[in-house]
Amino acid sequence: MTSVRAITFDCVNAAAAARFWASTLDGQVEPESSKDSAGVRIGALRLAFRRVAERKYVKNRVHLDLATDAFELDCARLLALGAVRLDDLRVPGRRWTTFADVEGNEFDLLSHG
Repeated sequence: MTSVRAITFDCVNAAAAARFWASTLDGQVEPESSKDSAGVRIGALRLAFRRVAERKYVKNRVHLDLATDAFELDCARLLALGAVRLDDLRVPGRRWTTFADVEGNEFDLLSHG
């Protein structure tokens, strides 16, 4: 049987990306992390970051969906950490915002309500 070892992000600066996601998800940057290779532990989940030469040019095919009970507060916190707001969507009883992290990788913040 196979299992997921980590979710891996290509990036230009692995340490900077790891710091962003550790702060976003209240995780811990692994001590051996560097600009070339970094990891973040969030409970049993590991996010891995690997340096690549090229920058991101197109939309992600896979992204993280984060859920919150404090939508406005978490939007402001993500922006303060360096995220960029890309799109806001609302449907009855649901709201979400698409952001880009410090490397340009898209992710969504969803309201619980």
